[in-house]
Amino acid sequence: MIIAVDGPAGAGKSTISKLIAKKLNINYIDTGAMYRAVTYKCLSEGVDVKNEEAVIEVAKRTDIDFRDNNIYLDSKVVNEKIRTREVSANVSDVAKIKEVRYLMVDVQREIGTRNDVILDGRDIGSYVFPNADYKFFLVATPEERGRRRYKELCEKGFEGTLEEIIKDIEKRDEIDSNREFAPLKKADDAIEIDTTGLGIDEVVEAVVSKIK
Repeated sequence: MIIAVDGPAGAGKSTISKLIAKKLNINYIDTGAMYRAVTYKCLSEGVDVKNEEAVIEVAKRTDIDFRDNNIYLDSKVVNEKIRTREVSANVSDVAKIKEVRYLMVDVQREIGTRNDVILDGRDIGSYVFPNADYKFFLVATPEERGRRRYKELCEKGFEGTLEEIIKDIEKRDEIDSNREFAPLKKADDAIEIDTTGLGIDEVVEAVVSKIK
């Protein structure tokens, strides 16, 4: 069984997908984390994320895997390291590179064929797994998504403003929606759920109730 969960930054995809994976006892693949891992590696090596050729070379010599709900970058767990604001601000530039997406999608499809999975991202239902058994598209207002991300970052010591975070999110929406290859897009047969004002448990229940 393959469950695809798509939507813009901060819509709650990762949080919801993790809980559903636990509830249904299936594997969870955070596809956005894969692009974050490549971005983190580029930034760590001083590679300019706007230099597409250089980013492609980094992606080619990068090994990414998911085991026990951890993401491994070149055999090291990088769960927290890829969640910084610096990575968030640069990841859309990496994710829009067609060759990088080809490389990551190959990995996603390979993992998806191993067993029952729930994957979240921007283009899972529309491009990566167009024949997924279930497709969901989570949305929320930029303000709501900004507040969630701001709260998350403040817990990690972030000292910026909510306005900065909302601007970051709106910029990512624009890049993700307008990229040439596999943009952020709701699949025609996806079920849309607006998570604005909803609690986590309410969203989980809304998704699970649709899965037979």
